[in-house]
Amino acid sequence: MSDAALHAIRPWRLIERRPSRQIMVGDVPVGGDAPISVQTMTNTLTTDVAATVAQVQAAAEAGADIVRVSVPDEASSKALREIVRESPVPIVADIHFHYRRGIEAAEAGAACLRINPGNIGAKARVREVISAARDHGCSIRIGVNAGSLERHLLEKYGEPCPDAMIESGLDHIRILEDNDFREYKISCKASDVFMAAAAYQGLAEQTDAPIHLGITEAGGLMSGTIKSAIGLGNLLWMGIGDTLRVSLSADPVEEVRVGYEILKSLGLRHRGVNIISCPSCARQGFDVIATVETLEKRLEHIKTPMSLSIIGCVVNGPGEALMTDVGFTGGGNGAGMVYLAGKQSHKMSNAQMIDHIVEQVEARAAQIEAQTQAAE
Repeated sequence: MSDAALHAIRPWRLIERRPSRQIMVGDVPVGGDAPISVQTMTNTLTTDVAATVAQVQAAAEAGADIVRVSVPDEASSKALREIVRESPVPIVADIHFHYRRGIEAAEAGAACLRINPGNIGAKARVREVISAARDHGCSIRIGVNAGSLERHLLEKYGEPCPDAMIESGLDHIRILEDNDFREYKISCKASDVFMAAAAYQGLAEQTDAPIHLGITEAGGLMSGTIKSAIGLGNLLWMGIGDTLRVSLSADPVEEVRVGYEILKSLGLRHRGVNIISCPSCARQGFDVIATVETLEKRLEHIKTPMSLSIIGCVVNGPGEALMTDVGFTGGGNGAGMVYLAGKQSHKMSNAQMIDHIVEQVEARAAQIEAQTQAAE
């Protein structure tokens, strides 16, 4: 069933996205009616081209639409040219302090320049970066961060706060627009979930620019995922956000996975298998936790949007299976029931269940892809 049809019968699921201008980051549209794109950032030395390209490719395989690469010095600018050439996705150049790096990154083929108004330098230097971006077809991300606000704003407000972040962003927007440059998006990140959410809400009311979401320096895989899910999830639910990065002290691939899971949970983006599973209890007819862990790994290669329910017993299993492409509900005597397209299909032994479910998911994915191609 299409999203439009689902929203007609389940209006409480509808998220009305904030209207925004659309810009291009390479060949990826951001804003407007474009899908919310998922980003990450490499953590290798940019001068190590092979390692950086490998990380970019791994992130792209996991579903990243855009990857950011730090450009801290001239050697990194030179390496960026080769990274851009070998990357399967648009590359954003992360620029701090040295405006020359922004010019060099544009010349090297970066699709977007991320600049921080708090540390890029005087307006004249920002103008030079804008000129380079225009000349080389780059977009720009204005990256406001609570940890690096301009000194005059800290003196005015006394400390980092939403109002200071919003003012910083609007000031920098003014510089770009005064220079007749509108191919920009904006972020206003903070590690404090409340501050970030308030800043994003205020900014969304005062500009039609595409908004890049993020809770900066969110923490490790577990804590950072929770903070990001709370902060980004609430903003996305309100319709705010056109692209996002989940900032974790973890492998960039994990950032991509978490980003997609947040979007999938809100019905905003669909990629791969959405597994619905119970936490397990004494009623379970098989080891639910171990089964789900194995299936998550075995099904990583599936890119087709689809759903799979893995429920330990018949209390909720049949009901959940009614709404999934493939389902398995635990029963007795070492076997459970397989559901296909929401209907009971056949029994399967627990011993053979994992291989069988993988086969069924792969078959359903192929069927969905064939139907999609036929419709096109």
